[in-house]
Amino acid sequence: MTPNDRVMSTRARTTTTSVVSTNKVLRNTYALLSMTLLFSGLTAGAAIMSNAPPMNPLLVLVGYFGLLFLTQAVRNSVWGLPSVFALTGFMGYTLGPIINLYLGLPNGSSTVMTALGGTGVIFLGLSAYVLTSRKDFSWMGGMLMVGILTAFVLGIGAMIFNLPGLSLAVSALFILLMSGLIMYQTSEIIHGGETNYIMATVTLFVSIYNLFLSLLQILGIFGGDE
Repeated sequence: MTPNDRVMSTRARTTTTSVVSTNKVLRNTYALLSMTLLFSGLTAGAAIMSNAPPMNPLLVLVGYFGLLFLTQAVRNSVWGLPSVFALTGFMGYTLGPIINLYLGLPNGSSTVMTALGGTGVIFLGLSAYVLTSRKDFSWMGGMLMVGILTAFVLGIGAMIFNLPGLSLAVSALFILLMSGLIMYQTSEIIHGGETNYIMATVTLFVSIYNLFLSLLQILGIFGGDE
């Protein structure tokens, strides 16, 4: 075997190993995402059935960011999986009272189901596009971070000052941002930019969660439920 042959053989093995590793992260991410979505659905259902009251927004933020930072810290240990389920279960439980409010309004059931269906269509459509096209969307990372921080601050302002128009605009902005985040994270997985399936799952879950909430609010407003 010539030196060139050995170099080509080494490159081929490296490429094969990289592809196998990427596929493993992708499979693990979607498997864990499916389980966390199911678990959060169960906790949301428990909140709905028990008619749980809406949680204090400050408590929700503290719980969310606290569990998010915990998951980030233990992502490479045996506590990574329990932390993910704690985070997604908590988010699902906070979603229950919100869904209950919509279910109690005229056409509330159809609004919730439409938002749920729309979320599924958007997620599956965008994921399929990235997986089939293999395009690299890593260039979106910086813009998404700035956009999400901006939308988050605007959303808090809309809630504090009770500005329905701004709240609607923030919901529309979040739909665009979460759609972009789904494409970005999926691209990162298939191109090797994200190698930790726990954090990939968290990012996709948060995207789906916010996408559903934003669609729910917009459909509620235009459907005359608010």
